[in-house]
Amino acid sequence: MKEKVQLFGRFLSGMVMPNIGAFIAWGLITALFIETGWCPNERFAEMVSPMSSMLLPLLIAYTGGEVVAGKRGGVVGTIATMGVIVGSDIPMFIGAMIVGPLAAWVIKKFDKAIESHIPAGFEMLINNFSLGILGAIMALLAMVGVTPLVTALNAAMSAGVGFFVDHGLLPLASVFIEPAKVLFLNNAINHGILSPMGIQQVKEVGKSIFFLLEANPGPGLGVLLAYCIAGKGNAKSSAPGAVIIHFFGGIHEIYFPYILMNPLLLIAVIAGGASGVFVFSLFDAGLTSAASPGSIIAILMMAERHSYVGILAGVAVAAAVSFLISLPLLKFMGKDTTLEEAEQKKNAMKQQAKGIKTDTKEKTEMQECTAGKIRKIAFACDAGMGSSAMGSTVLKKKIAAAGLEGIEVIHTPVSSIPADVQIVVTHQELGERAALSNPNAERILITNFLAAPEYDLLIEELIKRNH
Repeated sequence: MKEKVQLFGRFLSGMVMPNIGAFIAWGLITALFIETGWCPNERFAEMVSPMSSMLLPLLIAYTGGEVVAGKRGGVVGTIATMGVIVGSDIPMFIGAMIVGPLAAWVIKKFDKAIESHIPAGFEMLINNFSLGILGAIMALLAMVGVTPLVTALNAAMSAGVGFFVDHGLLPLASVFIEPAKVLFLNNAINHGILSPMGIQQVKEVGKSIFFLLEANPGPGLGVLLAYCIAGKGNAKSSAPGAVIIHFFGGIHEIYFPYILMNPLLLIAVIAGGASGVFVFSLFDAGLTSAASPGSIIAILMMAERHSYVGILAGVAVAAAVSFLISLPLLKFMGKDTTLEEAEQKKNAMKQQAKGIKTDTKEKTEMQECTAGKIRKIAFACDAGMGSSAMGSTVLKKKIAAAGLEGIEVIHTPVSSIPADVQIVVTHQELGERAALSNPNAERILITNFLAAPEYDLLIEELIKRNH
Protein backbone atom coordinates (compact mmCIF):
# COMPACT_ATOMS: atom_id res chain seq x y z
CA MET A 1 0.00 0.00 0.00
CA LYS A 2 2.83 2.40 0.90
CA GLU A 3 4.44 1.71 -2.47
CA LYS A 4 1.18 2.42 -4.32
CA VAL A 5 0.71 5.68 -2.42
CA GLN A 6 4.30 6.68 -3.22
CA LEU A 7 3.78 5.92 -6.91
CA PHE A 8 0.58 7.95 -7.04
CA GLY A 9 2.18 10.80 -5.14
CA ARG A 10 5.19 10.69 -7.43
CA PHE A 11 2.89 10.90 -10.47
CA LEU A 12 1.18 14.01 -9.08
CA SER A 13 4.37 15.77 -8.08
CA GLY A 14 6.05 14.66 -11.32
CA MET A 15 3.73 16.98 -13.23
CA VAL A 16 4.77 19.98 -11.13
CA MET A 17 8.43 19.45 -10.24
CA PRO A 18 9.83 19.92 -13.79
CA ASN A 19 7.98 23.25 -13.96
CA ILE A 20 9.10 24.68 -10.62
CA GLY A 21 11.14 27.32 -12.46
CA ALA A 22 7.93 28.68 -13.99
CA PHE A 23 6.27 28.75 -10.56
CA ILE A 24 9.24 30.67 -9.17
CA ALA A 25 9.09 33.16 -12.07
CA TRP A 26 5.39 33.70 -11.41
CA GLY A 27 6.03 34.06 -7.67
CA LEU A 28 8.76 36.65 -8.18
CA ILE A 29 6.61 38.70 -10.55
CA THR A 30 3.76 38.50 -8.04
CA ALA A 31 5.96 39.49 -5.09
CA LEU A 32 7.44 42.45 -6.96
CA PHE A 33 4.67 44.01 -8.98
CA ILE A 34 1.22 43.43 -7.48
CA GLU A 35 -0.41 46.30 -5.60
CA THR A 36 1.04 45.17 -2.24
CA GLY A 37 4.40 44.06 -3.72
CA TRP A 38 7.88 45.51 -3.37
CA CYS A 39 7.72 47.56 -6.58
CA PRO A 40 4.03 47.96 -7.52
CA ASN A 41 3.66 48.24 -11.28
CA GLU A 42 0.22 47.99 -12.83
CA ARG A 43 1.47 47.05 -16.29
CA PHE A 44 3.86 44.32 -15.15
CA ALA A 45 1.24 42.99 -12.72
CA GLU A 46 -0.99 42.20 -15.70
CA MET A 47 1.13 39.07 -16.23
CA VAL A 48 0.24 37.59 -12.85
CA SER A 49 -3.28 36.38 -13.63
CA PRO A 50 -2.60 34.92 -17.12
CA MET A 51 0.44 33.07 -15.82
CA SER A 52 -1.49 31.43 -12.97
CA SER A 53 -4.66 30.71 -14.93
CA MET A 54 -3.12 29.64 -18.26
CA LEU A 55 0.66 29.21 -18.37
CA LEU A 56 1.11 27.08 -15.26
CA PRO A 57 -1.86 24.73 -15.84
CA LEU A 58 -0.81 24.22 -19.47
CA LEU A 59 2.75 23.38 -18.43
CA ILE A 60 1.40 20.87 -15.90
CA ALA A 61 -0.90 19.35 -18.52
CA TYR A 62 1.90 19.02 -21.07
CA THR A 63 4.23 17.41 -18.54
CA GLY A 64 1.56 14.97 -17.36
CA GLY A 65 0.62 14.08 -20.91
CA GLU A 66 4.23 13.58 -21.92
CA VAL A 67 4.77 11.14 -19.06
CA VAL A 68 1.87 9.02 -20.32
CA ALA A 69 2.37 9.20 -24.09
CA GLY A 70 5.47 11.19 -24.97
CA LYS A 71 5.40 14.52 -26.81
CA ARG A 72 2.24 13.54 -28.65
CA GLY A 73 0.55 12.96 -25.29
CA GLY A 74 1.85 16.29 -24.02
CA VAL A 75 0.35 18.17 -26.97
CA VAL A 76 -3.09 16.54 -26.78
CA GLY A 77 -3.10 16.99 -22.98
CA THR A 78 -2.42 20.70 -23.42
CA ILE A 79 -5.18 21.08 -25.99
CA ALA A 80 -7.71 19.28 -23.79
CA THR A 81 -6.77 21.34 -20.73
CA MET A 82 -7.84 24.52 -22.51
CA GLY A 83 -11.37 23.24 -21.97
CA VAL A 84 -11.14 23.36 -18.19
CA ILE A 85 -9.22 26.65 -18.26
CA VAL A 86 -11.83 28.45 -20.34
CA GLY A 87 -14.69 26.79 -18.48
CA SER A 88 -13.67 28.07 -15.06
CA ASP A 89 -12.65 31.32 -13.40
CA ILE A 90 -10.25 29.66 -10.94
CA PRO A 91 -6.73 28.34 -11.65
CA MET A 92 -7.23 24.82 -12.97
CA PHE A 93 -4.20 23.01 -11.57
CA ILE A 94 -6.22 20.02 -10.41
CA GLY A 95 -8.09 20.05 -13.70
CA ALA A 96 -4.78 20.01 -15.59
CA MET A 97 -3.56 17.09 -13.49
CA ILE A 98 -6.67 15.15 -14.46
CA VAL A 99 -7.25 16.13 -18.07
CA GLY A 100 -3.62 16.19 -19.27
CA PRO A 101 -2.81 12.54 -18.45
CA LEU A 102 -6.34 11.41 -19.36
CA ALA A 103 -6.19 12.91 -22.86
CA ALA A 104 -2.72 11.43 -23.33
CA TRP A 105 -4.02 8.00 -22.30
CA VAL A 106 -6.81 8.30 -24.90
CA ILE A 107 -4.41 9.19 -27.72
CA LYS A 108 -2.08 6.39 -26.64
CA LYS A 109 -4.89 3.82 -26.85
CA PHE A 110 -6.04 5.23 -30.19
CA ASP A 111 -2.54 5.06 -31.67
CA LYS A 112 -2.15 1.48 -30.55
CA ALA A 113 -5.51 0.51 -32.06
CA ILE A 114 -4.77 1.92 -35.53
CA GLU A 115 -1.01 1.43 -35.81
CA SER A 116 -1.35 -1.65 -38.02
CA HIS A 117 -4.10 -0.15 -40.19
CA ILE A 118 -2.42 3.02 -41.49
CA PRO A 119 -1.74 2.90 -45.27
CA ALA A 120 1.84 3.60 -46.25
CA GLY A 121 2.38 7.27 -47.00
CA PHE A 122 -0.55 8.45 -44.87
CA GLU A 123 1.19 8.30 -41.49
CA MET A 124 1.71 12.05 -41.02
CA LEU A 125 -1.76 12.93 -42.27
CA ILE A 126 -3.50 10.48 -39.94
CA ASN A 127 -1.29 11.26 -36.94
CA ASN A 128 -1.80 15.02 -37.21
CA PHE A 129 -5.55 14.92 -37.82
CA SER A 130 -6.19 12.26 -35.18
CA LEU A 131 -4.37 14.35 -32.60
CA GLY A 132 -6.25 17.50 -33.63
CA ILE A 133 -9.66 15.84 -33.69
CA LEU A 134 -9.23 13.96 -30.43
CA GLY A 135 -7.73 17.06 -28.79
CA ALA A 136 -10.72 19.17 -29.82
CA ILE A 137 -13.19 16.55 -28.60
CA MET A 138 -11.37 16.15 -25.28
CA ALA A 139 -11.27 19.93 -24.79
CA LEU A 140 -15.05 20.15 -25.28
CA LEU A 141 -15.71 17.20 -22.98
CA ALA A 142 -13.38 18.64 -20.36
CA MET A 143 -15.13 22.00 -20.51
CA VAL A 144 -18.63 20.58 -19.92
CA GLY A 145 -17.74 17.49 -17.89
CA VAL A 146 -14.54 17.92 -15.92
CA THR A 147 -14.82 21.63 -15.12
CA PRO A 148 -17.96 21.34 -12.93
CA LEU A 149 -16.43 18.37 -11.11
CA VAL A 150 -13.16 20.16 -10.36
CA THR A 151 -14.97 23.37 -9.42
CA ALA A 152 -17.11 21.46 -6.92
CA LEU A 153 -14.02 19.69 -5.58
CA ASN A 154 -12.21 23.00 -5.23
CA ALA A 155 -15.19 24.50 -3.37
CA ALA A 156 -15.28 21.52 -0.99
CA MET A 157 -11.53 21.76 -0.35
CA SER A 158 -11.76 25.51 0.20
CA ALA A 159 -14.60 25.04 2.66
CA GLY A 160 -12.66 22.37 4.54
CA VAL A 161 -9.51 24.45 4.67
CA GLY A 162 -11.55 27.51 5.64
CA PHE A 163 -12.97 25.59 8.60
CA PHE A 164 -9.50 24.72 9.88
CA VAL A 165 -8.23 28.27 9.32
CA ASP A 166 -11.25 29.95 10.90
CA HIS A 167 -11.08 27.72 13.98
CA GLY A 168 -7.30 27.95 14.37
CA LEU A 169 -6.83 24.24 13.65
CA LEU A 170 -4.40 24.53 10.73
CA PRO A 171 -1.44 23.40 12.91
CA LEU A 172 -3.13 19.97 13.08
CA ALA A 173 -2.15 19.49 9.44
CA SER A 174 1.34 18.64 10.73
CA VAL A 175 -0.07 15.40 12.17
CA PHE A 176 -0.43 14.18 8.59
CA ILE A 177 2.26 16.14 6.78
CA GLU A 178 5.31 15.25 8.87
CA PRO A 179 4.88 11.43 8.89
CA ALA A 180 4.02 11.49 5.18
CA LYS A 181 7.24 13.41 4.46
CA VAL A 182 9.34 10.74 6.15
CA LEU A 183 7.72 8.17 3.84
CA PHE A 184 9.05 10.18 0.89
CA LEU A 185 5.68 11.74 0.04
CA ASN A 186 6.98 15.27 0.61
CA ASN A 187 6.89 16.31 -3.06
CA ALA A 188 3.44 14.83 -3.56
CA ILE A 189 2.05 16.74 -0.58
CA ASN A 190 3.73 20.04 -1.41
CA HIS A 191 3.28 20.15 -5.17
CA GLY A 192 0.30 17.86 -5.65
CA ILE A 193 -1.98 19.14 -2.87
CA LEU A 194 -0.76 22.30 -1.12
CA SER A 195 0.53 24.27 -4.13
CA PRO A 196 -2.80 24.38 -6.04
CA MET A 197 -4.55 25.66 -2.90
CA GLY A 198 -1.72 28.11 -2.28
CA ILE A 199 -1.85 29.60 -5.77
CA GLN A 200 -5.59 30.15 -5.45
CA GLN A 201 -5.02 31.95 -2.15
CA VAL A 202 -2.24 34.09 -3.67
CA LYS A 203 -4.66 35.28 -6.35
CA GLU A 204 -7.08 36.35 -3.62
CA VAL A 205 -4.80 37.89 -0.96
CA GLY A 206 -1.30 38.02 -2.48
CA LYS A 207 0.29 35.33 -0.29
CA SER A 208 -0.40 31.89 1.13
CA ILE A 209 0.55 29.98 4.26
CA PHE A 210 0.05 26.68 2.40
CA PHE A 211 3.45 27.06 0.74
CA LEU A 212 5.01 26.95 4.23
CA LEU A 213 3.30 23.87 5.66
CA GLU A 214 5.57 21.27 4.06
CA ALA A 215 8.56 23.43 3.12
CA ASN A 216 9.34 24.62 6.69
CA PRO A 217 12.89 23.35 7.44
CA GLY A 218 12.49 23.94 11.18
CA PRO A 219 11.25 20.48 12.32
CA GLY A 220 14.00 18.61 10.49
CA LEU A 221 16.62 21.10 11.67
CA GLY A 222 15.68 20.44 15.30
CA VAL A 223 16.09 16.67 14.89
CA LEU A 224 19.47 17.02 13.21
CA LEU A 225 20.74 19.42 15.89
CA ALA A 226 19.69 16.91 18.54
CA TYR A 227 21.67 14.21 16.75
CA CYS A 228 24.70 16.53 16.74
CA ILE A 229 24.59 16.47 20.55
CA ALA A 230 23.06 13.13 21.54
CA GLY A 231 23.53 10.91 18.49
CA LYS A 232 25.89 7.95 18.23
CA GLY A 233 28.56 6.85 15.81
CA ASN A 234 28.06 7.70 12.17
CA ALA A 235 24.73 9.38 12.87
CA LYS A 236 26.38 11.94 15.14
CA SER A 237 29.38 12.55 12.89
CA SER A 238 27.27 13.03 9.76
CA ALA A 239 24.57 15.20 11.39
CA PRO A 240 26.46 18.55 11.14
CA GLY A 241 26.89 18.14 7.39
CA ALA A 242 23.26 17.13 7.11
CA VAL A 243 22.25 20.32 8.94
CA ILE A 244 23.89 22.49 6.29
CA ILE A 245 22.50 20.52 3.36
CA HIS A 246 19.00 20.42 4.86
CA PHE A 247 18.71 24.03 6.03
CA PHE A 248 20.59 25.88 3.31
CA GLY A 249 20.44 23.35 0.47
CA GLY A 250 16.78 22.55 1.03
CA ILE A 251 17.15 18.77 0.61
CA HIS A 252 14.77 17.60 3.33
CA GLU A 253 15.17 13.93 2.41
CA ILE A 254 18.52 13.95 4.18
CA TYR A 255 16.91 13.97 7.64
CA PHE A 256 14.34 11.25 6.94
CA PRO A 257 16.74 8.36 7.74
CA TYR A 258 17.53 9.89 11.12
CA ILE A 259 13.84 9.65 12.01
CA LEU A 260 13.46 6.18 10.52
CA MET A 261 16.22 5.04 12.88
CA ASN A 262 14.14 6.22 15.85
CA PRO A 263 10.45 6.51 14.91
CA LEU A 264 9.65 8.15 18.25
CA LEU A 265 11.19 11.28 16.75
CA LEU A 266 8.00 11.65 14.69
CA ILE A 267 6.57 13.19 17.86
CA ALA A 268 9.25 15.87 17.69
CA VAL A 269 8.73 16.81 14.03
CA ILE A 270 4.93 16.80 14.40
CA ALA A 271 5.12 19.09 17.43
CA GLY A 272 7.72 21.27 15.70
CA GLY A 273 5.68 21.50 12.51
CA ALA A 274 2.48 22.37 14.39
CA SER A 275 4.31 25.03 16.43
CA GLY A 276 5.73 26.56 13.27
CA VAL A 277 2.33 26.68 11.57
CA PHE A 278 0.84 28.30 14.68
CA VAL A 279 3.48 31.05 14.56
CA PHE A 280 3.01 31.53 10.80
CA SER A 281 -0.72 31.97 11.39
CA LEU A 282 -0.13 34.31 14.32
CA PHE A 283 2.02 36.60 12.16
CA ASP A 284 -0.18 36.13 9.05
CA ALA A 285 2.93 35.02 7.17
CA GLY A 286 2.93 33.55 3.68
CA LEU A 287 4.84 33.00 0.44
CA THR A 288 3.96 34.16 -3.04
CA SER A 289 4.83 30.81 -4.65
CA ALA A 290 6.20 27.37 -3.86
CA ALA A 291 9.69 27.33 -2.35
CA SER A 292 11.55 24.49 -4.00
CA PRO A 293 13.84 23.20 -2.72
CA GLY A 294 12.75 23.84 0.87
CA SER A 295 15.82 25.90 1.68
CA ILE A 296 15.64 28.88 4.01
CA ILE A 297 17.14 30.86 1.13
CA ALA A 298 14.39 29.83 -1.30
CA ILE A 299 11.72 30.46 1.34
CA LEU A 300 12.93 33.99 2.01
CA MET A 301 13.15 34.70 -1.72
CA MET A 302 9.49 33.68 -2.13
CA ALA A 303 8.34 35.50 1.02
CA GLU A 304 5.67 38.17 0.83
CA ARG A 305 7.21 41.51 1.82
CA HIS A 306 5.44 41.74 5.21
CA SER A 307 6.11 38.11 6.17
CA TYR A 308 9.83 37.96 6.90
CA VAL A 309 9.55 38.30 10.68
CA GLY A 310 6.75 35.74 10.88
CA ILE A 311 8.58 33.25 8.66
CA LEU A 312 11.85 33.47 10.57
CA ALA A 313 9.99 33.24 13.88
CA GLY A 314 8.00 30.21 12.70
CA VAL A 315 11.10 28.38 11.46
CA ALA A 316 12.99 29.16 14.69
CA VAL A 317 10.12 28.03 16.94
CA ALA A 318 9.62 24.84 14.90
CA ALA A 319 13.33 24.02 15.18
CA ALA A 320 13.43 24.78 18.91
CA VAL A 321 10.38 22.66 19.74
CA SER A 322 11.61 19.78 17.61
CA PHE A 323 15.08 19.98 19.20
CA LEU A 324 13.78 20.13 22.78
CA ILE A 325 11.64 17.03 22.23
CA SER A 326 14.24 15.12 20.20
CA LEU A 327 17.07 15.57 22.69
CA PRO A 328 15.54 13.65 25.64
CA LEU A 329 14.14 11.04 23.26
CA LEU A 330 17.62 10.33 21.93
CA LYS A 331 19.21 10.38 25.39
CA PHE A 332 16.74 8.51 27.55
CA MET A 333 14.13 6.64 25.52
CA GLY A 334 15.86 3.29 25.11
CA LYS A 335 19.07 2.51 23.26
CA ASP A 336 19.75 4.70 20.28
CA THR A 337 21.04 2.91 17.22
CA THR A 338 23.66 4.08 14.84
CA LEU A 339 23.05 4.25 11.12
CA GLU A 340 25.18 1.14 10.68
CA GLU A 341 23.26 -0.78 13.34
CA ALA A 342 19.94 0.26 11.84
CA GLU A 343 21.06 -1.08 8.46
CA GLN A 344 22.26 -4.35 9.99
CA LYS A 345 19.04 -4.82 11.91
CA LYS A 346 16.99 -4.17 8.81
CA ASN A 347 18.99 -6.73 6.82
CA ALA A 348 18.63 -9.34 9.57
CA MET A 349 14.88 -8.80 9.84
CA LYS A 350 14.45 -9.04 6.08
CA GLN A 351 16.38 -12.31 5.88
CA GLN A 352 14.53 -13.70 8.89
CA ALA A 353 11.21 -12.92 7.23
CA LYS A 354 12.36 -14.96 4.25
CA GLY A 355 13.38 -17.88 6.49
CA ILE A 356 17.10 -17.37 5.87
CA LYS A 357 19.59 -17.36 8.73
CA THR A 358 22.08 -14.54 8.68
CA ASP A 359 24.45 -12.73 10.94
CA THR A 360 24.44 -8.99 11.52
CA LYS A 361 27.79 -8.25 9.95
CA GLU A 362 27.92 -5.30 7.59
CA LYS A 363 26.32 -6.18 4.25
CA THR A 364 25.49 -4.31 1.10
CA GLU A 365 22.14 -4.52 -0.63
CA MET A 366 23.86 -4.99 -3.97
CA GLN A 367 22.77 -8.13 -5.77
CA GLU A 368 25.28 -10.74 -6.92
CA CYS A 369 27.71 -9.29 -9.38
CA THR A 370 27.16 -9.81 -13.05
CA ALA A 371 29.95 -10.12 -15.56
CA GLY A 372 31.32 -7.12 -17.39
CA LYS A 373 32.50 -3.62 -16.60
CA ILE A 374 30.26 -0.99 -15.05
CA ARG A 375 29.68 2.01 -17.30
CA LYS A 376 26.57 3.67 -15.87
CA ILE A 377 25.36 4.19 -12.30
CA ALA A 378 22.20 6.02 -11.22
CA PHE A 379 21.41 7.59 -7.87
CA ALA A 380 17.62 7.61 -7.58
CA CYS A 381 15.29 9.53 -5.31
CA ASP A 382 11.60 10.35 -5.45
CA ALA A 383 11.80 13.39 -7.73
CA GLY A 384 15.30 12.88 -9.11
CA MET A 385 16.29 16.46 -8.25
CA GLY A 386 17.19 16.62 -4.53
CA SER A 387 18.91 13.89 -2.57
CA SER A 388 19.77 11.98 -5.76
CA ALA A 389 21.64 15.00 -7.16
CA MET A 390 23.58 15.27 -3.92
CA GLY A 391 24.25 11.53 -3.81
CA SER A 392 25.47 11.45 -7.40
CA THR A 393 27.90 14.26 -6.60
CA VAL A 394 29.30 12.26 -3.66
CA LEU A 395 29.69 9.18 -5.87
CA LYS A 396 31.38 11.10 -8.67
CA LYS A 397 33.97 12.48 -6.24
CA LYS A 398 34.67 9.03 -4.79
CA ILE A 399 34.96 7.49 -8.26
CA ALA A 400 37.35 10.24 -9.38
CA ALA A 401 39.43 9.87 -6.20
CA ALA A 402 39.72 6.13 -6.88
CA GLY A 403 41.11 6.85 -10.35
CA LEU A 404 38.21 5.13 -12.11
CA GLU A 405 37.38 6.37 -15.60
CA GLY A 406 34.59 5.82 -18.09
CA ILE A 407 31.85 5.51 -15.47
CA GLU A 408 28.84 7.80 -15.90
CA VAL A 409 26.91 8.73 -12.75
CA ILE A 410 23.46 10.28 -13.14
CA HIS A 411 20.60 11.24 -10.84
CA THR A 412 17.08 10.21 -11.75
CA PRO A 413 13.53 9.79 -10.41
CA VAL A 414 13.13 6.33 -8.90
CA SER A 415 10.09 5.64 -11.08
CA SER A 416 11.93 6.22 -14.38
CA ILE A 417 15.43 4.73 -14.07
CA PRO A 418 16.95 4.39 -17.58
CA ALA A 419 17.19 0.85 -18.93
CA ASP A 420 20.95 1.12 -19.58
CA VAL A 421 21.76 1.80 -15.92
CA GLN A 422 23.70 -1.11 -14.42
CA ILE A 423 23.74 -0.11 -10.75
CA VAL A 424 21.12 1.87 -8.86
CA VAL A 425 21.84 3.53 -5.52
CA THR A 426 18.78 4.64 -3.56
CA HIS A 427 17.32 4.87 -0.07
CA GLN A 428 16.01 1.60 1.36
CA GLU A 429 12.47 3.05 1.51
CA LEU A 430 12.54 3.36 -2.28
CA GLY A 431 14.11 -0.03 -3.00
CA GLU A 432 10.93 -1.74 -4.20
CA ARG A 433 10.11 1.09 -6.56
CA ALA A 434 13.64 0.99 -7.96
CA ALA A 435 13.27 -2.75 -8.62
CA LEU A 436 10.04 -2.16 -10.53
CA SER A 437 11.53 0.70 -12.52
CA ASN A 438 14.66 -1.18 -13.63
CA PRO A 439 14.55 -4.85 -12.58
CA ASN A 440 17.81 -5.69 -14.37
CA ALA A 441 20.00 -3.24 -12.47
CA GLU A 442 21.91 -4.12 -9.33
CA ARG A 443 20.58 -2.25 -6.32
CA ILE A 444 22.44 -0.69 -3.41
CA LEU A 445 20.08 0.44 -0.64
CA ILE A 446 21.44 3.02 1.78
CA THR A 447 20.23 4.79 4.91
CA ASN A 448 22.62 7.75 5.06
CA PHE A 449 22.96 9.99 2.02
CA LEU A 450 26.21 11.58 3.18
CA ALA A 451 28.28 8.83 4.75
CA ALA A 452 26.81 5.46 3.79
CA PRO A 453 29.38 2.66 4.17
CA GLU A 454 27.94 1.20 0.96
CA TYR A 455 29.68 3.95 -1.03
CA ASP A 456 33.11 2.59 -0.16
CA LEU A 457 31.99 -0.99 -0.78
CA LEU A 458 30.74 0.08 -4.19
CA ILE A 459 34.07 1.72 -5.03
CA GLU A 460 35.90 -1.47 -4.05
CA GLU A 461 33.60 -3.49 -6.30
CA LEU A 462 34.06 -1.07 -9.20
CA ILE A 463 37.85 -1.33 -8.88
CA LYS A 464 37.60 -5.12 -9.10
CA ARG A 465 35.23 -5.17 -12.04
CA ASN A 466 36.65 -2.31 -14.12
CA HIS A 467 40.35 -3.15 -13.84
